[in-house]
Amino acid sequence: MRNSTKIEKDARPRGRPRGFITSEVLERVRDVFLAKGFAAASLDELCAAAGLNRSSLYAAFGDKEQLYIAMLRHIGQKSVEAMDAILSTPDPIEQRLGRLYKGAIDIYTRPPTPPGCIIVGTATVESPSHPEIGAAANRILADFEKAFERGFVESSLKPTPSPAERASMAGAILYATGIRARLGVPASELRAFTRSMIPLICR
Repeated sequence: MRNSTKIEKDARPRGRPRGFITSEVLERVRDVFLAKGFAAASLDELCAAAGLNRSSLYAAFGDKEQLYIAMLRHIGQKSVEAMDAILSTPDPIEQRLGRLYKGAIDIYTRPPTPPGCIIVGTATVESPSHPEIGAAANRILADFEKAFERGFVESSLKPTPSPAERASMAGAILYATGIRARLGVPASELRAFTRSMIPLICR
């Protein structure tokens, strides 16, 4: 079946597997999942975006759910690395948070259709019926908050609220921004929102 969630092997002999770079494939299928969500993304669309036939996609990732989870983990790891790079600078934590939120908003609102955050925008929809997706998304969000926490540890803020408590607040604002961007809230409003929240996080 063309839209089965199972990536079926082609009937013809596989031969030599086609070489590809996994990270590039995951970046390309991300755009399909962003546009369609997990359930509506067809295997034909995913194969076309990846530049692979079903046999190669099956051999590399298994079924559609495992491909989606691999994509989430890839995006999550890249996001945490970007967060650490911003939050580890010697600037005041307020400035670091401002740069981080601005960068996220630039990604969340890029044209032609604002994608928002793929984790909170697509994974949350699927988690009730796909617990592995929910578990993967929860781990990534926990990693985001750990990155925030590392930034707050390296700051001159008073010890209460704790770095972990501040990180929870900072993460909640990031997730809300991603949801609102996907709903079409303009970037200017999202930037104003995050600017108003930073003093509350850093009080």
